[in-house]
Amino acid sequence: MVPERRLRRLRKSAGMRRLVQESRLTLDDLVYPIFVGETLEKPQHIEAMPGIQRIPPNMVHDQIKDIRDEGISSVMLFGIPKVKDHAGSSAYDKDGVVQNAIRDTRQASPDMVIMADVCMCQYTDTGQCGIYDSHTKSVDNDSTIKYLSRIANSYAEAGVDVVSPSAMMDKQVATIRSGLDSEGHTDVIIMSHAAKHNSSLYAPFRDAADCAPNYGDRSGYQIPYTNFRESMMEVETDVAEGADIIMIKPALTYLDLVAESRRRFDLPVAAYNVSGEYALVHAAHTQGLINKEAVTLEILSSIKRAGADIIITYFAREIARHIR
Repeated sequence: MVPERRLRRLRKSAGMRRLVQESRLTLDDLVYPIFVGETLEKPQHIEAMPGIQRIPPNMVHDQIKDIRDEGISSVMLFGIPKVKDHAGSSAYDKDGVVQNAIRDTRQASPDMVIMADVCMCQYTDTGQCGIYDSHTKSVDNDSTIKYLSRIANSYAEAGVDVVSPSAMMDKQVATIRSGLDSEGHTDVIIMSHAAKHNSSLYAPFRDAADCAPNYGDRSGYQIPYTNFRESMMEVETDVAEGADIIMIKPALTYLDLVAESRRRFDLPVAAYNVSGEYALVHAAHTQGLINKEAVTLEILSSIKRAGADIIITYFAREIARHIR
């Protein structure tokens, strides 16, 4: 009997197709990003990201309850602070926008997995991901990682489960791990943006989080999207430094790196389905070119199939009712 006929038999009915399905997307795979604006009094729609809002601090509690009721059990918090300065000092304020959001999230849903981005771009007046040296016209790596550690510890004090350093500084994972452990936060997980690429697909996020660089760009520390070997060296370095979870960012156009990370490492692999990927689907849907729900399910399933255990995605709430 020819193999082709055998394969056709396995596809003959919906029940049979479900029975032999190789990868399954579930709500437990998904993490929903939330933007909290410290100065807001009412939600602000993000034009480039239909359905996504910046929310005021007083809405965090209720939104978390709604998200949990929809079956989503993990969120990632981003803050847009009232004050920005050269050192991004509001990022590690014990009563900062993210720190308060962590506490509100824990109160609203004690069993929610709370993740928080550890970076400085939303908090610095330069829009850079660290301490910018105007003489060298670059971010000072060694100064920055000390601040990243301080931010991570402030999130841990507030009750975060997972800190997610995204600044792409050398030794950021090792420095954060050492800082957490020295303050007794040994159970806080580090999900590193191990391979974060210099991508044009972040543009809607930079609008949402008000974190576009005021001058220059981030090519000095984010990975060129052309460099597979360099990306894997970054991942290997973060594993060696003590990352608990490794992340590839963006997701859809970097599935080769997701698959290779899954093949090489035994740690959980996360992929960030970024703002530009979300915006492209919505734009095509608005023009009547695609079925948004079908395409979203296909995209998220492809990320899962490539080997991602965790998918950070703005689609989480939209797709929840289709995969419950």
